[in-house]
Amino acid sequence: MSPESDLPDDHHLFRELMKGVRPVQQNRADIGKPRRNKDINLENRRQAAANEPVDRIGSGLSDGQVLPVNPAEELMFHLPDLPLKTLQSLKKGQLEWQEGLDLHGYTIETARAALTDFIRDGRKKSFRCLLLVHGKSYNRDGEVPSIKSHVNAWLRQMPDVLAFCSAKPADGGTGAVYILLRTRNRQNQ
Repeated sequence: MSPESDLPDDHHLFRELMKGVRPVQQNRADIGKPRRNKDINLENRRQAAANEPVDRIGSGLSDGQVLPVNPAEELMFHLPDLPLKTLQSLKKGQLEWQEGLDLHGYTIETARAALTDFIRDGRKKSFRCLLLVHGKSYNRDGEVPSIKSHVNAWLRQMPDVLAFCSAKPADGGTGAVYILLRTRNRQNQ
């Protein structure tokens, strides 16, 4: 039997299997809270889709190789002098986050710029806790998630970040992090 003679049967079988299937209306994760950075996200997505260069590169943030992070791996970082009670509250999701950013669909360059702006704007607004959705899906050929791995490295390099940890499942689980920001001005560093 030639492969061409199988086509009508395969086509019929496919149609039978697809009965009752409805198209997905959106391809974004619903983390249960409203997104507030729509203007920034739309502009960055437009630039990424058009392959335009982004002129706001995070100063001093790595752009090379970073240690890979597995999709299900929980992220955790804190400065040594952070009070244990504050860290535990962050890990339990007890600190209400004031603003969120979703990096799904971003390139490394646009993600770095968006994250830098997000942290800087959070500091200017005196926000204490932010939610960053970085995703956890694999790239081509089963590689580890590049945005998640880079976010793990970048947040550790930012002086305004006191701590970060993977979010509770309702806020994105291992595909998102809570970020605890410095609320007081740093002394001359």
